Amino acid sequence: MSYQPSLKTLYKEQIVPSLMKEFGFSSIMQCPKLKKIVVNQGLGDATQDKKIIEISLKEISTITGQKAVATLSKKDISNFKVRKKMPIGVKVTLRREKMYEFLERLIKVALPRIRDFNGIGGKFDGRGNYTLGITEQIIFPEINMDSVSKIQGMNITFVTSGKTDEEALALLKNFGVPFKQNKK
Repeated sequence: MSYQPSLKTLYKEQIVPSLMKEFGFSSIMQCPKLKKIVVNQGLGDATQDKKIIEISLKEISTITGQKAVATLSKKDISNFKVRKKMPIGVKVTLRREKMYEFLERLIKVALPRIRDFNGIGGKFDGRGNYTLGITEQIIFPEINMDSVSKIQGMNITFVTSGKTDEEALALLKNFGVPFKQNKK
């Protein structure tokens, strides 16, 4: 038998039956699933210093375990000293096994390392997708603290097949994503 990440096994064995019961789905295919995770880093300072892109490409690739690509500007913006097709960010799209492995490391290792961490906010986009903003890349244990020249933030987007935000929230909660408890 081939290798399967523990979160993928958890999804098939526990999360799907739980979601089917919670939302009254008649088929397994109706259950929301995690399609992909996109890790994105916007680098406005890259217009002045080209090395920032190279460093970020290396860091994001190390964090995710997959080669990152530079995102290019679409048009000239003179106020920001940006030219068309100039590298201004870094992104990685994770799918299948690497997606589940990254999610597990994020939930169990990286997020608990944030100082004064008490959960993440629960704001979805209305279509069942969730974007988490992280202010420091150093929360990931793969990053060597001595080699970090500048603290950079990043966005992590969870793209689900959920039709509603409630379905996507239930899916991510079942995976163990630590959302804040609503205190009224």
